[in-house]
Amino acid sequence: MQKVRPVRLALIGLGMATKPHLEALLDPACGAEVAGIFNRSRGKAEIVAETCGYRIFDSLEEIANDPEVEGVILATPPDQRDEIVAMMARAGKHILMEKPVERTSSKAEALVETCERHAVHLGIVLQHRFRAGSRRLRSLVKDGALGDIALVRVEVPWWRGQDYYDQPGRGTYARDGGGVLISQAIHVLDLMLSLTGPAQWVQALCATTSLHSMESEDFATAGVRFASGAVGSIMATTASYPGSAESITLGGSLGTAVLRAGQLEVIWRDGRREETGEPTATGGGADPMAFPCDWHKAVIADFAMAVRENRPPTVTGREALKVHALIDAITGSSKQGVAMQVS
Repeated sequence: MQKVRPVRLALIGLGMATKPHLEALLDPACGAEVAGIFNRSRGKAEIVAETCGYRIFDSLEEIANDPEVEGVILATPPDQRDEIVAMMARAGKHILMEKPVERTSSKAEALVETCERHAVHLGIVLQHRFRAGSRRLRSLVKDGALGDIALVRVEVPWWRGQDYYDQPGRGTYARDGGGVLISQAIHVLDLMLSLTGPAQWVQALCATTSLHSMESEDFATAGVRFASGAVGSIMATTASYPGSAESITLGGSLGTAVLRAGQLEVIWRDGRREETGEPTATGGGADPMAFPCDWHKAVIADFAMAVRENRPPTVTGREALKVHALIDAITGSSKQGVAMQVS
């Protein structure tokens, strides 16, 4: 069997979010290899280069002009992406980018349009879709095995200490675009929408609890009406010490499915029970990076295959705009004190 050539990717940004990427890229099964790394602080790049043996790019222009670089993994904070995306897209480099797409939906859509205009693939790292339990649940929903989905419940009872929000820019609108919704719950909300289809209306309350000193929300709750006719509820927080597993519950006419910390349990109306996957840490406690890199391996492998086959990755930038629209509706409903349509 002919060996498949790995896709060569440059890694831009070496903050906290790159830890699982660096671990995942050590596995050849990802179908990708690191062409080099770039970080605004060269000192951090030198530490990673010494540990992993990677080349250090001296500038973003060097990456854009390197014909051997086929794509980039962009892991900078969302306020540092506009110029980088434009430069890489013009150079024909495909982009796998950490969530969120940008700080606001309008800025996110502009980045998506930039990539579409230059015909480069834009993938977003929303790795919860790639867990075994998530895949099984998506299959059950697609096949109609649960019957008509009538009820949806989402809970993200996570914890972050004040030291997390004391980091420069953390939880601010200028750098992050918001709090728990866009920085943490976005993973679970994206997965929910991939299972339920679009949300139509929300009625919400967002707040900052007395447990944190921060600009944006550390608590959000919303009632939701979906286009399918299902109704549901969302609760997300980083103020639930010491943090526990996030969950999605789908109540159907033939059974109820509960996806918690990556493990799926299905309780059928006829008495059967089914379990898929193993419960794993997901970064819901004080250490945001306390989770395995397996899902990032799957994300990178999917992106590498998309580049090789010239097809869209599983979670495109345009697909990710759907969860941005839902977050906008939740925060807008809270601010205005009225039910808000999801655009």
